[in-house]
Amino acid sequence: MTDQTDTSSGWLGIAIVWAIALIGAVVVVALAYSGTAAWFGDASRLGVYGALGIVLAASVIAALIVQLATRRPEGFVMRVSWSVTGAAAIVAIAALVVAPLAAS
Repeated sequence: MTDQTDTSSGWLGIAIVWAIALIGAVVVVALAYSGTAAWFGDASRLGVYGALGIVLAASVIAALIVQLATRRPEGFVMRVSWSVTGAAAIVAIAALVVAPLAAS
């Protein structure tokens, strides 16, 4: 029998998902402030929020993939919850940053 030790608490996987959300949010905000008008075929002022929604969706999928890749069932729900909560907070901050553009 192989001795398995738990050397990782899963924070690396959580940080990876947060990094994905942060990079995606920065790209969307930078493009929004550079004057990009059309987002995935939506030329309205609110199209930027559709792009942020895709960033959040990609982060949720990444959270599931990364946490499943750890092959540790203990704490799976907690790790995914932290991953998705952090990604949602990052996307929410990005949505507040682009709010002045959507209002104008």
